[in-house]
Formats: sequence, structure tokens, C-alpha cells
Amino acid sequence: MDSDFTTEQHKAPDGIPALWSFFRNAAGDDYFYYWLALQSSLITDAVQGLLVIETSGSDSYAPVASWPEGNSDPERLAEICESSLEQRCGLLARLTDSSASSTATSRYAVSYPILIDNALYGVVALEVAAESEAELTSCMEQLQWGVSWLELYFRRRMSGDTSVLVTGMKSSFDLLASVLAEERFSDASMVFVTEMATLMKCDRVSLGFAKKNHVRLEAVSHSATFGKQMNLIRFICSTMEEAILQRSEMIYPLPPGAKILVTRDHEELSRQQAGESILTIPLHSRERYHGAISLERPADFPFQEDEVKICRGIFALIAPILEAKRQNDKLLILKAADSLKKQAERFLGAGYIGRKLVAVLVIAVIVFFSKATGEYRLTANTTLEPLVRRSIVSPFNGYVKYAAVRSGALVKKGTVLCSLDARDLHLERGKWMNQQTQYQRQRQEAIATNDRAKANIITSQLDQATAQLDLVQSQLKRTTLVAPFDGIVVTGDLSQRIDGSVEQGEVLFELAPLNAYRVILQVDEYRIADVRPQQRGILVLPALMDRNFEFEVEKITPISSQKEGKNFFRVEAKLIKSSDVLRPGMEGIGKISVDRRRLISIWTRDLSDWMRMKVWYWWP
Repeated sequence: MDSDFTTEQHKAPDGIPALWSFFRNAAGDDYFYYWLALQSSLITDAVQGLLVIETSGSDSYAPVASWPEGNSDPERLAEICESSLEQRCGLLARLTDSSASSTATSRYAVSYPILIDNALYGVVALEVAAESEAELTSCMEQLQWGVSWLELYFRRRMSGDTSVLVTGMKSSFDLLASVLAEERFSDASMVFVTEMATLMKCDRVSLGFAKKNHVRLEAVSHSATFGKQMNLIRFICSTMEEAILQRSEMIYPLPPGAKILVTRDHEELSRQQAGESILTIPLHSRERYHGAISLERPADFPFQEDEVKICRGIFALIAPILEAKRQNDKLLILKAADSLKKQAERFLGAGYIGRKLVAVLVIAVIVFFSKATGEYRLTANTTLEPLVRRSIVSPFNGYVKYAAVRSGALVKKGTVLCSLDARDLHLERGKWMNQQTQYQRQRQEAIATNDRAKANIITSQLDQATAQLDLVQSQLKRTTLVAPFDGIVVTGDLSQRIDGSVEQGEVLFELAPLNAYRVILQVDEYRIADVRPQQRGILVLPALMDRNFEFEVEKITPISSQKEGKNFFRVEAKLIKSSDVLRPGMEGIGKISVDRRRLISIWTRDLSDWMRMKVWYWWP
């Protein structure tokens, strides 16, 4: 076999329908290329293909087409092509992977000779990546059916003057295009049987597909509805089932020299139709029979061998397209059921070890998470607040004389925070002291003159002056503001207000103790029902990542706040054990321990709550 050949680059059509169109209009070597491309595309596991044809006028063979163009390696298929030409039969051989890394899918070489009237015209070989014997069988069947088109091609070339065969082939391509033009299965099947009846000059052509152990009639030529012809339908379905059960094409009456077959149902249908000739061709692929086609003619116009081959080739190529359209037109729920059934067969049948291991792993994970339990903890953003927040206010209207601390400073009890200017108070104290001395002298004089009324008035004035003096003395004592306890200055900074005025009651500082804190948790409203007093939890602060602080829930306040589009409730808790390193205003993450639940319920809690709300929202 001569392995050196070159071919022109062909336009790469997109999809099988486009390949059909190119194949229908092809001629010469283009016919071989598009035929090989079409066969390789129909076989989903095909990697590359090679078509070898006899050289004109000699006994040598040479490649005429390869697929895919530019990316194939015909040398890998050369050996099996030579063996198939020598043995004149289909062959299967396992290929060794030449790449550095091995793949999980085995590569096989499949070949099938092109035999016409016991004459060898060539061989077709494919490299396929198959996972099971069923896929290899399907590949060989597709090659066997597809070679019929090459047989038609060679017969057309040998019988160029035979107008019937030429007309039949042209009509068959027109039929293919007509079927592919229809989107729905019912329309495509009706077009197929009607055009088939016209092409083969039949009185009636019927198409049926197998469902379980019976055949269901899908289309009858020249008849949009056939529900009332129950007896005729039953006879036609019986003939199709008879051909499928015997796994053979059936012609009635049987031609001379034909294989002996049971033809009872064919005979009955022929008798019901005044002795018509009947041809039934079953559709077989992937180790099962999908259906059959039945053609009926007048008794004086029997089916010839060439016509049977034409019908076989047309049906072999169109039937998979009709089957695909039929599957595609099924209801979504039926598609899902078929897919589940197919997956179940793969899971329970032989092979598919990887899929079974994955399924076992998934089942184990589901069982584990349906039984395993864990601690359910509620997460919330947390803030530390001081338990006591003491305000230091200005005791009178005055001016800042001295500021010793500012916010953030740690102070001890009695530490001076600031001092107010007391000069005006000293002057006022002197005033009231002089006034007091004057009133005392006047009272003594009134008593000495025995003027009791005047003495009583002066006594009242003396008491008033004494009170004013006590007030000034009290204010002088409060000109120096000190810390009432050990703590931290939370707010307040008078260092920028020296000699500045302050008003009576103005807050100058705020102090908080270092050992008394309140934990504030912002709990999502979806989780507030899980929170109870006396529940415990753990607080983690970003500033102290190496330490955990335990707390206990004390109070759930009926106050909510909005943040980031959600509602949060304020929950107050106390620290079990405080620490000197804590500071007011620290923020962190708190987790409240609720109870123990199944892990799957914990992890899917948000999703299940969201779905409940959506169902309740849309439920009428």
C-alpha cells in the first residue's frame, strides 16, 4: 500500500447537518473526504480516520482521504489497513500510546473492507478512544452501515448508464436534506416516510420505534392521522416486531435462495392488503434495536436487491437522525428519567470503576454528615463597653488653669485631671469675709444699744454672708478635679484649652474602670430566637488574637439597629474573667454556644431559612 498522498484542504463544516450538506454536493475525492468526515463525526469516540481506495487500473491501494486534515497520523493506521486488505474482513487492534504520558482511555484501530460483489475496492480505518466493548461494537456497526454509501458510489461509477440508480442516489440526498430541515421529530418522520414512498414507488411506507418489547408506529406515508385504522396499525407493528425478533431484513414474498425466516406476520399483512410485496428493515445500533421501517408495493412490483441496498443505506443514515430528534422532543421529565436510568445501568453494570468510586464516596459523605453532630455556635460582631462611665464636669463657670491628662491616659484614684483658675474665687472669698466681719460688728452695736429689731436684721444678713462664704470655700476646694477611681480617660482633652473658659455642668472628662466591662453582641434577627440568657460563649479580639475571653449572656434588649441592609438586636453579656489588657471600644467576633446539632443542619441553616422565607412569600 502506497502511504504517500496529498489532498487539498477542504472547508471545515460546523456540525453534522453541515457535513450532510457538503457530502450531498460532493464529487470525486471530495466525496471520499466528506464521507470519512461524516462517519468520524457520527462515531463520538473517533480520533482520526483513513480511507484507502484501489488505484485505477492496478491492484495497488493508496490513501485518498484522512480525517482530521492536518492533524492526523495515518502511519498509526497503515498496519491494520494492510491486514484488513489481506484478510478481506473487518479487524480490531489495540494501539500503543506513543505519547509520554499514558491516558485512562484505551486507543483502538478499527478497520472494515469495502467489498462489492466479492471484489475488494478498499478499506476504511479509524482510531477510536473506547472505554467499553459496546462502544467498539457500535463503531464497527457504524462503519458497516456507512460503507453502504461507498458501495453506492462505486456501483454508480460502474453503472453510470443506469439512470434508475443515479436518480435514486440523487433523490436519497434530497431526502436527507428534507429530513434535516425539519426541527421536530413528528414532522421529520412524516417527511421521511412520504418522500421514501415517492422515491421507492411504494403504496405505503411506515416508520416505527421500539418501546420496551413492542413497536410503536410513529409515521405512515401520505397519512397525517392513522388512529382509526387500528387493525392495519397492529399488522404493521407485528411485521416490524417480527423483523426485529429475527434480527434480519425481511422481504415478502421471499426471493429465491433467500435465508429461511418466519414470515407469518408479513404474510398476514400481505393478505390483508391484496398480496402486496413487503420490505422491512430493522434499525440496530449500540447493541439494541431501536425500530424498523416497512415498505409496501403492489404484488407485481417486487423489491430488487439493488433497491434493498439503497433502502438499507438511506435508513441506516437517516434513522439515527430521527432517533436523535425523537429523544430531543421528549418532555424534560422523560429526558431526566432516561438519563437517570442510563446512569443507574452504568453504576450497577460492569465497568465505570471511577464513577462507582465517586458514587460510593458521595454516599459515604452523605451518611457521615447526616449522622455526625457538632456544636452549634452563633457568630456575632462584638464590642466592649465599660460597665461604668463616670463624667467629670465643671463645678462652676471659670477658666482652665492646668490640664494634666487627656483621653487614653491611665489614672489612679486621686490623680489630678485638671485645675481651674481660682483668682476670682479668692477675691470673692475676701469680699464675703470682710462683709461677715462688718455684719458681726454691727450686730454687736445693735445689741449694745438694745435695738433688737436691728440686731435681728443684721443677724440675717450675717447668715447670708456666711452662706456665701461657705459656697466660695466649697468652689475653691473643687478647682482641682481628681479621678474618683482607677481607670482610663475615655474622652476629654483640655491641653488645647488652657486659659479657655468652661461653663458650669460642661463635661470635661469621661472615665471608665479597667476591670468592669460589658460585652455587646449584634445578633442577626434570623438568629435571635436561638439566644437565651446564661448561655456562654467565646470572644476573640483582633488586638489579642492569642487569647480567648469567655462571657455569659445576661440580657437580650428589644432594640434593633440596621447595618448593611440587615437588622441586628443588641445582646448584653458579662465577661467571666476580665483582664487589664482590655480597653473600652475594642471590637471582635463573639460565638455563643447554643447546643449540639447535626453538621449538615448547621452548614445548611442559612440556605434552609432563606428557602422557607421565599416559599412563605410566594405561597398563596
